[in-house]
Amino acid sequence: MTTECIVLAGGLGTRLRSVVADKPKCMAPIGDRPFLYYLLQYLAEQGITHVVLSLGYRSEQVIDWCQQTQLPLEISYVIESEPLGTGGGIILASSEIRGNEFFVANGDTFFHVPLADYHSFHKEKQSALSLALKPMQQFERYGSVELDENARITAFLEKKFCEQGLINGGIYLTSKEYLQGLQLPQQFSFEKEVLEQQVKNKQVYGFIADQYFIDIGIPEDYAQAQSDFLK
Repeated sequence: MTTECIVLAGGLGTRLRSVVADKPKCMAPIGDRPFLYYLLQYLAEQGITHVVLSLGYRSEQVIDWCQQTQLPLEISYVIESEPLGTGGGIILASSEIRGNEFFVANGDTFFHVPLADYHSFHKEKQSALSLALKPMQQFERYGSVELDENARITAFLEKKFCEQGLINGGIYLTSKEYLQGLQLPQQFSFEKEVLEQQVKNKQVYGFIADQYFIDIGIPEDYAQAQSDFLK
């Protein structure tokens, strides 16, 4: 299994500003530790040994905390001098990836995907780009994802109320070689410019993981994370 992961942690966190003031979202406190602590612990438990943090807003807070904290894996950093979008952040951070394949995770989302099983699925499908998908009930905050019988993603549907469905859980598995072949701009949305475009080419596979998931991007879910993690 590949043991490297990019964590996208450069967002402004404007929707959380009312509860975490001027911190990057990944530094939102859960008890006496930042959210990023729990994400890095999970990655280490899953076999990741090297994480590249893609930073932007208040990057010095993240770097200072990492340097003062004993962490179970090696950390590298890239800092966006201007917002590059999710895609630009991934491309910039991939320059610090030592191998070819890597996972990508969001710094404001915790999704307990079994990474070894996910990687096996990716290899079995001979996939160049895979997504971890979370089954959900009664949701409208997220768009839904459709799969065919071979686990190939066929469509990303707009946000609307769904009784049940699959959502993009925000953990990707891909490679430098694949992304370099797409001739991408410096600044772009990974979701729009890569995922949606490659789905049209039948190039993206979805790995279903019915595991714990939370996205702390809004105050209500941040409050839920406080309760869940402190248990």
